[in-house]
Amino acid sequence: MRETTAPTVAAEWSVPALVEIADHDTLTAAVFHRAVDDPARPVFSTRVAGDWVDVGHGEFVDRVREVAGALLAAGVAAGDRVAILGPTGVDWAVADFAALAIGAVVVPIYPTASAEQVRHVLADATPSVVFVVERARDVVLDLVDDLKRVWTLGERPEGTADPALFEQRRAAVRADDVATIVYTSGTTGTPKGCVLTHRNILHAAVNVVRLLPELFLAEGASTLLFLPLAHVYGRVVQFGCAWAGTRTGLVGDAAELVGQLPVFRPSFLVGVPYVLEKIRKAVRQRPGFADVEAELVAYGAAVRAGVDLPAPTGPAVDGLTALLGGRLRHMICGGASLDTSTLDFFTGVGLEVIGAYGLTETTSTVTMSAPTANRLGAVGRPVPGTTVAVAEDGEILVRGPHVSPGYWPDATGAPDWVHTGDLGALDADGYLRITGRRKEIIVTSGGKNVAPAPLEDRLRLHPLVSNCMVVGEGRSYVTALISVDPAVAEKWTGDVEAALQEAVDAANELVSRAESIRRFHVITGDFTIARGHLTPSLRLRRAAVEADFAAEIASLYAAERPA
Repeated sequence: MRETTAPTVAAEWSVPALVEIADHDTLTAAVFHRAVDDPARPVFSTRVAGDWVDVGHGEFVDRVREVAGALLAAGVAAGDRVAILGPTGVDWAVADFAALAIGAVVVPIYPTASAEQVRHVLADATPSVVFVVERARDVVLDLVDDLKRVWTLGERPEGTADPALFEQRRAAVRADDVATIVYTSGTTGTPKGCVLTHRNILHAAVNVVRLLPELFLAEGASTLLFLPLAHVYGRVVQFGCAWAGTRTGLVGDAAELVGQLPVFRPSFLVGVPYVLEKIRKAVRQRPGFADVEAELVAYGAAVRAGVDLPAPTGPAVDGLTALLGGRLRHMICGGASLDTSTLDFFTGVGLEVIGAYGLTETTSTVTMSAPTANRLGAVGRPVPGTTVAVAEDGEILVRGPHVSPGYWPDATGAPDWVHTGDLGALDADGYLRITGRRKEIIVTSGGKNVAPAPLEDRLRLHPLVSNCMVVGEGRSYVTALISVDPAVAEKWTGDVEAALQEAVDAANELVSRAESIRRFHVITGDFTIARGHLTPSLRLRRAAVEADFAAEIASLYAAERPA
């Protein structure tokens, strides 16, 4: 996120905000108000003994008050950091709302983060309290000096405070107060803490809700939230649904989503392309599906093209509708590109895929499609309250009230423009198309940002490895191309393949499982300047490497995704 006061803009499109955020508006206000006006109305749903159980606003706020009272009793002051490490669930949401209600700053940590990543976040953010899921407690205890600071998610915390103090602290929170610090991998791979305020998140969440009333505000609207709450995308969905009063089922493991669709029966989903791919793969296991898949894809393509074809019918189609829950009509899909055949397949079964685009520094929100404004190949138009521009060199620029004031601990205010590092084009109607990435961050089909540099740097430390390149953009998992030093290999006494696997395993210790290298291929020869694979300064020309080794890369993804 670079600041510049006078970019050279080739195209620009602005959309006025549908909702302006007032100074006294906060992320917790709507839930507290509804707890008084409509306490039985569900805010979240959770599974208890295999069944879905609704948590009403009144019950939820009571739990929030209890945890907030314990935080106050522990001396947590306004602006103090409170870290949360755990899967998406009601316990996570309670800790989140409790900390925010008293003006603390929430620092989410991925439940799949490596020990090194957890260590970095804790050392950088210095939280006063760390909420942690039980299975990760030992990892955190090894990294925290004061064990009293480590609280288990879901357990009743000790201590309480005067309710009047709680109300005083809650009333003092303002829209421009810092709400959260979200750690995201930069181009160097070193996690940086992106600061977001209550205004940033609320502006993004509320304007998306108002843009898409067919999803969030429809009678009986409900969704399954399976995105990690450690990611800003999941948090924006959480707060948007809470503001709208949308019944939200919380799923701690995305792998459970497909099985819960026919049980919970959501009306819409918010996710990433990998989820749609996973659902499609699950459907393929159903008897008789193979006969109708091509028909559904063809029908979906015809719908998009405006061609009149009869809709596919039969037991396989009925079974697919039942698998999706029978009510699912929309899915907001961001984070990576979506294969056209998958888009056509879901269009064929009546699910409208709504494209979106964003990044952490813009609170996961830049552009959004809508049921009445959805164009193939585009990621929508600017979300209300957002200005999107394209510089002369093709880089996408963004500004608006949802733009981060900077990185922890040096946040000084939002820049005039956020330079996204992505390349794109705006058409005459304001629709944005992504044409490339200037930055080297890889975005998997699951929406996970992967910084290749740390993995590549660690791999190149092995004596056998001459060079390597991590691959995974738009793919369901990460792989690598590796070139071997022939002189070293000639003298190597052990198994070369096994040694390379050990090198990969060592590199994977730096990252979470979602970022880890699952497969690798040893190329013939090496990456060189002469072959067009390296710049004169010996930086990888990634596009050229991917083009020249397309067949080798395809072989790494020929089988099903590794477990």
